[in-house]
Amino acid sequence: MQRIHFSAADLARTRLQSTLGPVAEGIFALGALAHSRNAEYARWRGETLARLRDTYSLNRPLLPLLRSLRAPDDLLFLLDSSPQADTSALSALHLSRTEVTRLAVDMWRAGGAPYWDRVLEHLDHECAEHGRIVMTGGVERFLATLHPRIVWNPPVLEIHDGPERDIHLKGRGLLLSPSAFLPGLVGRALHAERDSGQPALVFAVPSDVSRLFAPTDEVDAISGEALRALVGQTRAAALRALTSTCTTSQLAARLGVSPGSASQHASVLRESGLITTRRVRNCALHSVTPLGMALLGGRLRTPAPAPLHVTSPAA
Repeated sequence: MQRIHFSAADLARTRLQSTLGPVAEGIFALGALAHSRNAEYARWRGETLARLRDTYSLNRPLLPLLRSLRAPDDLLFLLDSSPQADTSALSALHLSRTEVTRLAVDMWRAGGAPYWDRVLEHLDHECAEHGRIVMTGGVERFLATLHPRIVWNPPVLEIHDGPERDIHLKGRGLLLSPSAFLPGLVGRALHAERDSGQPALVFAVPSDVSRLFAPTDEVDAISGEALRALVGQTRAAALRALTSTCTTSQLAARLGVSPGSASQHASVLRESGLITTRRVRNCALHSVTPLGMALLGGRLRTPAPAPLHVTSPAA
């Protein structure tokens, strides 16, 4: 079990972040590739392994190395800048720190970057949902609802998974970050996240794996059909049209309907929380909300490219 010890000051300094970055996601994806037997990830594992074989940059057989990893636990030291970080895996794997960092980055390129548009949208959505819990119920309510196997037992957050570990925050607060690459796991705690120096907890979030890791054309088809079934063909078209903010008359022109009909469609979408409307002089300007964007399948987010260069720690 992992235990994180809070003070009142720590509760005030606790924050959310959508991701710890490519190296972190690569480490967690390595764990999912090497050890997860979750059937929902089978397609992702097959596609990722094929890409990783093509791009693998270490002069060692890939599969034996994956089998020898206790990932993500063996590689968490890459994310943890504290003296308590366990680096014993380096000698066990017979790899340098630079080689292990390169492996994590290669893994992200093979198993994360091709799907990153939808994965990051999902993580952003999870953070927004948790943020709403903080706003309505406070930080302690948020900590109590992170995961069924994460228990808030004040003043200790208990993660019923992973290595035996106690982390005392000592007024530094906690950085919380979700991950879609922890199937079957609960979360992993860090004494000091390498970029911020703050203690961190990466926790697993539920996800529609079939959508996250499906080819883009399949996701678009599924999203389009679901959207039309939910709101109707004309309102689905209106929601897409309003991804570019416009007035009611402009919406009517885009849909080929009367201004009165456009206003009625906008009203239904607004009451459903899919768009917002604000008044500017005599005009009503309509825009899609994050919920509306999510319903559209996240196709409006610009995909994040794979990093061209990652500075590796010295060997």
